[in-house]
Amino acid sequence: MENLEPKITSVNTEPLEASMENSSEVVNDIVEAVPANETVSASVDAEKQENDNIETLKAAETELSSADEQDEQTSADEALRRQIEAEYQEQKNKLHHEEIDEDDDSLLSTEEFEQIDYESLSREKLVELLESLVNRDDINGVKTQVGLIRAAFVHHSKALQQQQKEEFLAAGNREEDFEYIPDDIDHRFDAVFAIYKEKKEQIAEEIERQKQANLEAKLAILEKLRALINSEESLKKTYDEFRALQDEWRKIGVVPKSENNSLWQNYHFLVEKFFDKVRINRELRDLDMKKNLESKIELCEKAEELLLEPNVMKSFKELQRLHDKWKEIGPVPSEYKEEIWDRFRTATEKINARRREYYDKLHEDLQSNYESKKALIEKVREIVDNPTESIKEWEARTKNINELFNIWRSIGPAPRKVNDQIWSEFKSLMDQFFKQKAEFFARIKEQQMHNYNLKLDLCIQAESLMNSTDWKNTTQELIKLQEAWREIGPVPRRHSDKIWKRFRSACDYFFRAKEAHFAEIRNKEKENLRLKEELIKQVEEYPYTNDKAENLKVLKEFQRKWVEIGFVPFQEKERLQTAFRKAISQQLDKLKINPVEMDDSSFRSRIEHAKDTPEGQKAIIREINFLQGKINKMTEDVTLWENNLGFLANSKNAEILRQEFEKKIEKTKQEIKFLEAKVKFLRDELTKK
Repeated sequence: MENLEPKITSVNTEPLEASMENSSEVVNDIVEAVPANETVSASVDAEKQENDNIETLKAAETELSSADEQDEQTSADEALRRQIEAEYQEQKNKLHHEEIDEDDDSLLSTEEFEQIDYESLSREKLVELLESLVNRDDINGVKTQVGLIRAAFVHHSKALQQQQKEEFLAAGNREEDFEYIPDDIDHRFDAVFAIYKEKKEQIAEEIERQKQANLEAKLAILEKLRALINSEESLKKTYDEFRALQDEWRKIGVVPKSENNSLWQNYHFLVEKFFDKVRINRELRDLDMKKNLESKIELCEKAEELLLEPNVMKSFKELQRLHDKWKEIGPVPSEYKEEIWDRFRTATEKINARRREYYDKLHEDLQSNYESKKALIEKVREIVDNPTESIKEWEARTKNINELFNIWRSIGPAPRKVNDQIWSEFKSLMDQFFKQKAEFFARIKEQQMHNYNLKLDLCIQAESLMNSTDWKNTTQELIKLQEAWREIGPVPRRHSDKIWKRFRSACDYFFRAKEAHFAEIRNKEKENLRLKEELIKQVEEYPYTNDKAENLKVLKEFQRKWVEIGFVPFQEKERLQTAFRKAISQQLDKLKINPVEMDDSSFRSRIEHAKDTPEGQKAIIREINFLQGKINKMTEDVTLWENNLGFLANSKNAEILRQEFEKKIEKTKQEIKFLEAKVKFLRDELTKK
């Protein structure tokens, strides 16, 4: 019996092959969506992988057909041969016809990654992504991602270079003077990419060393097979050793391609010789096929689990690995062959269908990107077709153009066949816009030179004031010069920094001197603050006597010292003044001294002379009435303010307002008290008469 088990990669050649071709076109659309000179090498790899998949699928179908023919031949031979001979011949034919399907792909990582629109990312973000990829251990597994990142980075860098060039020309410079200087991000990208290439070279060297080691290992197995063929051990022990060598052979991995074919031929030759020698019995053969069936059932289960994998590309790559394992397992009992194959094929068809849907969705996205970019072109065209004569409008339009360009970059690629054409159309309109802008600003260059002369005059004026010590007036003058500076407008770029530094240097010199001067004053005010706080304490703690005149003299001396000490920090002024008045007022109350007696003698002298004449008495009465009216008004104000305190909300700002009102109320009460003392003094003087 020659029941040859098919080595399966996929099924339904025609639909799947068409699917592969469509998938390849979509992948190429994605990779080649950048301009032609920036296409990454990943597109070539993608096309090669797709073509290899197609060839593998075709080979699987051919092999399946060959297997069916072998089954028919086996049925005819069963009547003529003994069972054991048929089983031997089946294995012999399997080895003879087994496909040599071993290449370098087994050493390469199946690249699985999240689909990212790298064109929409910034240059700095691309470098960060590249750094994270280069730090991974499976450097071969990020080849396509690195290629896409590099293409996006080159694209952005060229766009940045073009933008800088256009701005350079727009400023009135000559094109031959423009030079693009790579920035830190460029250097950082080059350094990381150099590390990536170095790691790839190291891995390639390691792969070659591993291939050579695999070759040596497989040559050693061939020698063991030769020794096994000449062995006189029992059939069971010999067969176990044979199977162990087969398992070891499969696990070793790939060898140099130049040695692959001859190595397999020698291996198959020795396997055939082994079967010729040992004539494996029927029971052992059935056990082997049973194990193969169990292994293929496990592969079917894993293939069916892939239908739940959310990452379509990951499931497809894993499916290819399962197909490779399927080929290595060997035949199963004939009664299960079709059933197990149909199960595996069904899972394969569903996974391939998901993959086709995935690429169809990608194609729709590319078409959507194309429509969006056409809409952006119309927006730019509308701006270009309506030029302006306003600098502010030019700035607004430039900002709008840059925003449209950023949107363009964020959209992602269009289909490959139209991507270059639509980019050229967009870029042409952008170039036209910046050309119009350059022509406009060339016309205002003369105005910028006029502005330069005006600012030069302001520099001279500022320098003439920089050594002044008239702090208040000079500050106002310099502020006026600064306001005039802001109103003048821009100057030619080559003069901008120099003239600004000259003007600012003169202003800074004056304000630094002013700051140093007032810093000294602030230090003096801090000392005055200390002295006045001590003086308040002295007013409160002084040992007053029963001599009213002496006490009045002491209090007036305190007032004189208070005035003599000088200014304190502004924020402390009101607090200290209130505290001092309160301390004086408390002592006046204790010593039974009318506050009016603390005033200058001029007021008391006027009253003493006025009370002796009828007109003077009337004047005193009018003064009393005036003061009483003022007291009444101030008392009403205090009452109103105190009532309003209860309506303030319980919040931070309300608390600040409450404190201000309380200070105002306290100050007014002190004034009322003083006015009441004046009224009492005036009435006492009238009574004395």
